[in-house]
Amino acid sequence: MRANPVRGAGYLLRGAAMLPQPGLRRFVLVPLIVNVLLFIGAIWFLIEQFSVWVDYWLGFLPQWADFLYWAFWPVFALLVLVLVYYGFSIVANLIAAPFNGFLSEKVETQLRGEPVTDEGWGELLAMIPRSLARELHKLAYYLPRLLLVFAITFIPVVNLVAPLLWFLFGAWMMSIQYCDYPMDNNKVSFGQMRQLMKTRRVTSIGFGGLVQLGMLIPVVNLILMPAAVVGATIFWVEEYAGEVRDISPRPSP
Repeated sequence: MRANPVRGAGYLLRGAAMLPQPGLRRFVLVPLIVNVLLFIGAIWFLIEQFSVWVDYWLGFLPQWADFLYWAFWPVFALLVLVLVYYGFSIVANLIAAPFNGFLSEKVETQLRGEPVTDEGWGELLAMIPRSLARELHKLAYYLPRLLLVFAITFIPVVNLVAPLLWFLFGAWMMSIQYCDYPMDNNKVSFGQMRQLMKTRRVTSIGFGGLVQLGMLIPVVNLILMPAAVVGATIFWVEEYAGEVRDISPRPSP
């Protein structure tokens, strides 16, 4: 059965279980260091700027609405937390993208018993600008949808479903974020990747949902990036790789 969120979540757990393997440790180290440093930086930035940002947004309230200050404070505090959270994730993924690509390639080689590429160091060096370009492509896909969900949060009545929309949106984007590494290594275009993932949307949301929840847990969120890369690669090998040949190439939107 394709629609299986439990199986999707299981890929992340299987990815975490593979991290201690000797052949993967050096590929895990760099993304882990990047995550730790950026996490520390995000916490410091949040502590330093939190009150400044909240007061800045509250400054847009008209003078006659000053009595609503304490009602709006939690809303703008949440806005600051969301911006820092997603900003941290975007920067971390941009910096770690080439290393995550290396890690995904190494895992796939172990799982399939054959190299993903056969072009040596030239292919590895070519992966760096390609991975960064791919991250920007994902960002272009991500930001308009983020703004749409954010706008819905402030629409009366409709915003009752906002928490569910935030969770589903975050889960879907986490799945796209990490499944993209093995698919990019195998020259699957961004458009093809989305087409493939739609065939297993519920399973993908199960995977991305657990990634999203894990990011909220201190310490666990530091190892989550490499675990998600490995888990997404297992997901690719077991469920997607055999279908690529059945999909006609399409240009990325």
